[in-house]
Amino acid sequence: MAASVEHGLNNSASIPPLESGDRLTRHEFERRYTAMPNKKAELIEGVVYVASPLRFRSHGLPHGNLIIWLGNYKVSTPSVELGDNATVRLDLDNEPQPDVLLLIEKPARGQAQISEDDYIEGAPELVAEVAASSASIDLYDKKRAYRRNGVQEYIVWQTLENKLDWFCLQNGEYLPLVADVDGVIKSRIFPGLWLAVTSLITRDMTTVLAVLQQGLNSKEHTEFIQG
Repeated sequence: MAASVEHGLNNSASIPPLESGDRLTRHEFERRYTAMPNKKAELIEGVVYVASPLRFRSHGLPHGNLIIWLGNYKVSTPSVELGDNATVRLDLDNEPQPDVLLLIEKPARGQAQISEDDYIEGAPELVAEVAASSASIDLYDKKRAYRRNGVQEYIVWQTLENKLDWFCLQNGEYLPLVADVDGVIKSRIFPGLWLAVTSLITRDMTTVLAVLQQGLNSKEHTEFIQG
């Protein structure tokens, strides 16, 4: 038994750790990631990104508020699932770990599925990322990978700049969804998913949830959950 344990340790020690900037296949990325499960890492366009420690006000708090908003939608919408930092196998060069995602379960109408080893394969319908600023990878290589693989809606919240963009995939391109006269953005993929943008940015979650409830009470949401 001792010899077997020692052999296993030697095998683990022989696997190189993931480093930001590594250029790897998805198979090799997963092999190394499995050997270092206590860190968050993503493969974006064949390049490894190992996450740095995350600050509270610029990431942890807004991330939590996104979960509250999308979680309330999920609770009221059968066949929709919410994921927090779940690994997504997008394609052979991209394995991101989005901050938050919504997907429509198959066989309902969804385009992603859960693999036998419990990972998401394919593009979730909606992905949301918290980005400190416009310099983030979320607005460049990751956005391109999500677009190319068919993520239907993509939210990027630039917390240091008090800005939130909500993109919708149309004819192969991401076009911004525009708020209405009341400052509310309404999803085109998830009927009833309404967002009071300024309220979310200013942490007024009471208003965020009140506006969401209006969406959940809408005719469009009722038809969606009955469809």
